[in-house]
Amino acid sequence: MSYQAGGYKVAIVGATGNVGREMLEILADRQFPVSEVVPLASSRSIGTEVSFGDKVLKCKHLDTYDFSDTDICLMSAGGTISKEWSPKIGAQGCVVIDNSSAWRYDSDVPLIVPEVNADAAAGFKKKNIIANPNCSTAQLVVALKPLHDAATIKRVVVSTYQSVSGAGKEGMDELDRQTKALYSLGEVETKKFPKRIAFNLIPHIDVFMEDGFTKEEWKMMAETKKILDPKIKLTATCVRVPVFISHSESVNVEFEKPITAEEATAILRAAPGVLVIDKREPGGYMTPHEAAGEDATYISRIREDATVENGLAFWCVSDNLRKGAALNAVQIAEVLMNRKLLAPKKKAA
Repeated sequence: MSYQAGGYKVAIVGATGNVGREMLEILADRQFPVSEVVPLASSRSIGTEVSFGDKVLKCKHLDTYDFSDTDICLMSAGGTISKEWSPKIGAQGCVVIDNSSAWRYDSDVPLIVPEVNADAAAGFKKKNIIANPNCSTAQLVVALKPLHDAATIKRVVVSTYQSVSGAGKEGMDELDRQTKALYSLGEVETKKFPKRIAFNLIPHIDVFMEDGFTKEEWKMMAETKKILDPKIKLTATCVRVPVFISHSESVNVEFEKPITAEEATAILRAAPGVLVIDKREPGGYMTPHEAAGEDATYISRIREDATVENGLAFWCVSDNLRKGAALNAVQIAEVLMNRKLLAPKKKAA
């Protein structure tokens, strides 16, 4: 991976985390034109080395970094840091593409999934911030968008099966630790999750709200409305499952117009970012294990739901660290570049 003259200077905040490392890998894989990549982290991670293609980069301190000559900041350090830093970085003329929930519901900040609403990215100039959606929303709207265009969605009922990597490295470590403890008849410790996650399911992601839904479930509803269509009604049940990487979703959709399973399959096969794997036989569908490390949103089990008028059901799987986070952020940067919404700052000679 070589730096390109005339490319973009890109900073990554939270470069040592699961998503930060994935961002570095995806920038290299997709050969995004960079003049320089700067990994940034908190004081405890200064000097930590991260990989970018064939290069090894040392993390610098976010607090002392000058963003004035940086073009794009990929922010993956959580909502608290993003709330504090994104406006400061944006004010220095650097566009922030933020992976936290801090800015998603701000009317001056576009919430973008490039396959769905790339046109809205042009609105970034109000605050120089663009928001990445929640991982469970990103894959859902990629699947819903082409179907909505064809038959107009009225209502969505979705149940999610979300991997532990959605809770960060601590979530993955906890599943690993608990699984080993169970096999060795040791004591199972619960730290990250409210109940044991190994060989178990937890119907609770994020905090509980007054109406009994969790914040994760609310996010899916609010974000789908903002990205796709405010008229869509959506209800979600979000469940943490003992899977390391990739979120799965069972999706039930009610449309205004008739649509058959065959029509839906043809529409999804032609849709950007979607791969249909749907043979009606054992193994003829996608699972989270196979989706890990892949970029696509996979759709399987497409079938008509006869219990409602114009109903469809399907199964949807995607790598939450890629499409649900890092890949989507890099794709947003590509939209800014390809649509000439952002030119690299001229470097001093």
